[in-house]
Amino acid sequence: MNLYPLKFTPLFKYRIWGGEKLKTALNKNYTEENIGESWEISDVSGDETVVADGDLSGKTLRDLTRQFKGDFVGNAVYDKFGEEFPLLIKFIDAKTPLSIQVHPSNEIAKERHNSFGKNEMWYVMQADKNAELIVGFDKKVTREAYQEHLENNTILDVMHHETVKKGDTFYIPTGRVHAIGAGVLLAEIQQTSNITYRIYDYDRVDAKTGEKRELHNDMAIDVLDYEVHENYKLKYHLEKNISNKLVHSPYFKTNILDINSVVEKDYSNIDSFVIYMCVEGAVNLICERKTYTINEGETLLLPASLKKVQLNAKKGKVLEAYY
Repeated sequence: MNLYPLKFTPLFKYRIWGGEKLKTALNKNYTEENIGESWEISDVSGDETVVADGDLSGKTLRDLTRQFKGDFVGNAVYDKFGEEFPLLIKFIDAKTPLSIQVHPSNEIAKERHNSFGKNEMWYVMQADKNAELIVGFDKKVTREAYQEHLENNTILDVMHHETVKKGDTFYIPTGRVHAIGAGVLLAEIQQTSNITYRIYDYDRVDAKTGEKRELHNDMAIDVLDYEVHENYKLKYHLEKNISNKLVHSPYFKTNILDINSVVEKDYSNIDSFVIYMCVEGAVNLICERKTYTINEGETLLLPASLKKVQLNAKKGKVLEAYY
């Protein structure tokens, strides 16, 4: 049985803050209300996505890594992670704001939760007028001042609020306080981790449970980066028909391709799988004389053994992610 470019069946997640854009804007097929996340590619325990079609239909990422090893994920990736797939890929729709939150580092997540940490990035696909993200602090605070702000419900006053538009990109390293604001639809690339520490949740009550959601301030206070940083939004160039660098971190590398022609890709120098997230239009991928179409809101995984592909589109943008 041979490897081929793979699409997975998404997992749709109810969220207190979820809306309808995953369905209306990205053509996701579900009937539930308040779906806030579409997990496109996941190896999170209990939430493993499965191959949608072809000879490998029904297999999980773990099944594929176990069967194909380095041919699937790349030899270097397999040597480092074994059968654990290192990335989690999502689309997120925030109808109302997410909680103010922070993620722990690899070291702390391993010690406390036996998990990877959660470094992540966001690419804004659509934003309502005046929609914003919260990323980092605007004012330098001490640990003691931070606690006072929490107790006084003034924590939002020291956060950095940034109005966003389509194409804006942010890297969220572990320790950086953050939240997606109301009216934002985005693509998220992150480490395989489901560990989030909620700091503040607007005192809202979940309609499903009738209760406020749990906060994790005792754990969050030790992982926060209290420094003020000069820039939170990523600056990048966008040239047609090439891979434009977005985030290159120790945890994943992401580029963006704005395609209106034919692009030949040779991944011989990358010892990794490659993931494409279509964030605008539609892109065709041709591999071994077969064509795979990636529409806006769809994700495709190229196994590491498939080194040469062609991408073409009249108008399409894809995020290109690999380890």
